Amino acid sequence: MSWDEFWLIFVTCAITMLACRVLPFFLLKGRELPDEARRALNLIPPAAFAALVANDIFDPAMFDAGIWPAAAVLVASLFVILVACKTGSLVWSAITGVVVYALLLLI
Repeated sequence: MSWDEFWLIFVTCAITMLACRVLPFFLLKGRELPDEARRALNLIPPAAFAALVANDIFDPAMFDAGIWPAAAVLVASLFVILVACKTGSLVWSAITGVVVYALLLLI
């Protein structure tokens, strides 16, 4: 790949990314969103968090290190789900997951 091709692809990707992030703000400025759209947008953070974590929780090789390391991940995940349902906070969910997982590995 030549430098000209690289810069063409880079600039095209940058323009596309900026357009996808900036244009909705300008197009929706001053408008009230319907309740269905608001509820759908509220589901984005939990879905993104679940997508990031799901690959680590359900790894096909998770039992290679033994039962307890795999079970520790699943138990910590249950605590995270409980805290997330109770508080609705991504920060408290992440802190809970790290602390519970660390404590379970110390046992």
